[in-house]
Amino acid sequence: MNSFELTVVLPAFIACLLVLSTHVPLGTEVLRRGIIFIDLAIAQVAGLGVIAADMMGWEAQGIMVQVAAVGAAVLAALILNFTDKHWPQIQEALIGVSFILAATAGILLLANNPHGGEHLKELLVGQVLWVTYSQLWPVAIISAVVLAAWFLLHHRQWHFGFYAIFALAVTQSVQLVGVYMVFASLIIPALATRRIERRWVRLSCGWAVGLLGSFAGLLLSVHIDLPAGAVIVWSLGVFAVAFAWLVP
Repeated sequence: MNSFELTVVLPAFIACLLVLSTHVPLGTEVLRRGIIFIDLAIAQVAGLGVIAADMMGWEAQGIMVQVAAVGAAVLAALILNFTDKHWPQIQEALIGVSFILAATAGILLLANNPHGGEHLKELLVGQVLWVTYSQLWPVAIISAVVLAAWFLLHHRQWHFGFYAIFALAVTQSVQLVGVYMVFASLIIPALATRRIERRWVRLSCGWAVGLLGSFAGLLLSVHIDLPAGAVIVWSLGVFAVAFAWLVP
């Protein structure tokens, strides 16, 4: 790896590391609860908040955009917490409806924007190779808060708390790596390690699968000049299948 590739890949890899630090434990809980598409729904709602803020002319990395994204995601978390309490038998269907409503709302908001297609692609696939170190510091702080909340509260019968920290984690992640990588980093490591019973072993293996898959995907995307987010998703899938096959 030459110095240019290292300069590009290192901040992107740190971004993946921060995303995986929270998404692997959250993904195991999502899989346990059977609400697989919650990450897609909340990520899409957070993205809708970013699109709405952009339409208002707010600076892309400004505080108001972050407030809009977090506000939209927390509102979605409140609604999903309410539906989980009152209609748990159809919760997965309601999550799916939330996702499609947020996705189509984003399309409608960008319909007359000449750069709308580019904005949607960036929201879905992300621009992880263009991440800067200045973007990583607030994400690192939020990731530490999310992890602390997770390890303190995960053993309790919590409802809105789970949705709230999930919304906080996903809001930052979707702006770094896009909706597809958010979903992949939550679900793929959790699926690969689902048969491991010991909690810390499962988490460690999930992080290992995620980090190896992300690093390999980043390197490959640089060498073959394809979108990093899409390549990383496929790389995560390959490493997950290999792990599940090698570790019974």
